[in-house]
Amino acid sequence: MDTRLVGPERVETALEANLRAIDIPPRPLIIDRIREEMMQDNPCLRRVGQLINADVGLAAGLIRTASSPSFGLRARVRSVADALMLLGLEVTSRAVAAISLRRAFPNSGHYARFWDASARIAALSGWLAQELDLPGVHAADAYTFGLFRDCGIVILLRRLPSYLQTLARANDDAERSFTAVERAEHPTDHAVVGALMAVDWWLPDEVGEAIRHHHDPAALTPVESDLPTLSRRLIAVSQTAEYLLQQLRGESRTQEWQKLGEACLLLLGIDQEDLRGMHAEATAIIEAVD
Repeated sequence: MDTRLVGPERVETALEANLRAIDIPPRPLIIDRIREEMMQDNPCLRRVGQLINADVGLAAGLIRTASSPSFGLRARVRSVADALMLLGLEVTSRAVAAISLRRAFPNSGHYARFWDASARIAALSGWLAQELDLPGVHAADAYTFGLFRDCGIVILLRRLPSYLQTLARANDDAERSFTAVERAEHPTDHAVVGALMAVDWWLPDEVGEAIRHHHDPAALTPVESDLPTLSRRLIAVSQTAEYLLQQLRGESRTQEWQKLGEACLLLLGIDQEDLRGMHAEATAIIEAVD
């Protein structure tokens, strides 16, 4: 498809066509405004703070997110200005995207249960990134990935009437990859959809790549994968976080650890005994998620 500019109008891109067809929520305007400021020679944090403070719910969410132990800040955050100073524009943009994500979807029934599990996986992911001190993996990236990792599931639940049954079968399948089960019954899978959303919402490329390949065992093996190291580590951190949640709370039950767990532990440089030693702290992180 031709994506060149034609006069004052831009020809529709393949990405935009896919977004409309799949019903991916539009990118919040505030993310565009923050990005515009980031592109300036001298970005103005005060101006961005005014934009965020104009939305009371978003401002409160940013303060709460930046204050959580899973987001990696050591100082206490009392205001949007504090958050901006401590996080910077790039990480603030990701935090705003994470807050906006849940607001873009229904929050009742199985949707609410999905978001509760995702919030705990995100919190555990951010905490694990700090605990393991992995080179190049920041808590904010791990938290953002943990929240966005499975956003394609909610989009497909809303779009495809039979997807809830597909989801149950994919969760229970011990042989095929999760996405293979989805593609056997539908024209796409949640990893592809989530990666499209990551591109549209301007998440870092490594986060989008990790979303696209997070159910692919080969993606976790350096010999077989050309994924960036950060993408592989993000996948390993979030999958380990989900496993901890399953062990400690019985939530988010899947067969994925049996397929991916060994590779995840190898990437993180830990073993099952190390995981058991994390149970007490991980429980505290889970219980702190409201």
